[in-house]
Amino acid sequence: MNKKPSPRVLTVINSTQLTENMQRITFKAKDLSNFDMESEGGYIKLMFNENGGTDLSGIEEGTRPMMRTYTVRHLRQAQNELDVDFVRHHHANTVMSAETGGFASAWAQNAVNGDTISIAGPGCIKGLNHNADWFFLVADMTALPALSAKLEALPATVVGYAVIEINHQSDKQKLTKPQGVEVVWVLKSDTTSLTDIVQSQEWKVGRVAVWSACEFNQMRQLRTYFRNEKEVDKDDLYISSYWKEGCTEDGHKVAKHEDQLADD
Repeated sequence: MNKKPSPRVLTVINSTQLTENMQRITFKAKDLSNFDMESEGGYIKLMFNENGGTDLSGIEEGTRPMMRTYTVRHLRQAQNELDVDFVRHHHANTVMSAETGGFASAWAQNAVNGDTISIAGPGCIKGLNHNADWFFLVADMTALPALSAKLEALPATVVGYAVIEINHQSDKQKLTKPQGVEVVWVLKSDTTSLTDIVQSQEWKVGRVAVWSACEFNQMRQLRTYFRNEKEVDKDDLYISSYWKEGCTEDGHKVAKHEDQLADD
């Protein structure tokens, strides 16, 4: 039975274009007391009506809103504020627009101070085992906000890699990270793919903790690499897809479920 979530309303108080293809929206809420620092890097679900608007008053009882999942990039609990980073889409027929269903991206690019949106959450994702000897983080632009939060939470003395696929050279961001973590930027237009660049990194000695989130087909390739070829222990491996090429988020959800059933 579908149960309509009890939404929390957020109000836009600032919008900043971080890079060529990334927009940051700052929200204010009446109360974020049930958010904690584990929520930073976790997720919320933005709610839309069937037309991509944020007015939920016309949604029938027992019908769920359209929901799109995004990362809490920064949380300022004392001020009841949080930041969410959105990948900007310039053309309606782009792959990235397809993965979001267009709703969240279009809304974020046009949001102005005072606009409101309802959300569900927060939810947390699996963290990194800080007892590992080294760390391997992988993301495309949809997962860059979550990877950035994971980097910031790592102890200052750790070593490893953060391999990040971006849409354009200008999408590189200044990341707060341990000095021993090497950041490798991958351009989406390059002939060498994200998965190839990941596999070309020298494998370090000792126990590794892996955190990886990207497109569905890339995720499956990386899962095979980390789990089967490198035999990373399942307790030290978080790997997920945040979108699927050519699919809306709803279609991606179905693909993920089918993949999980086949993988079990």
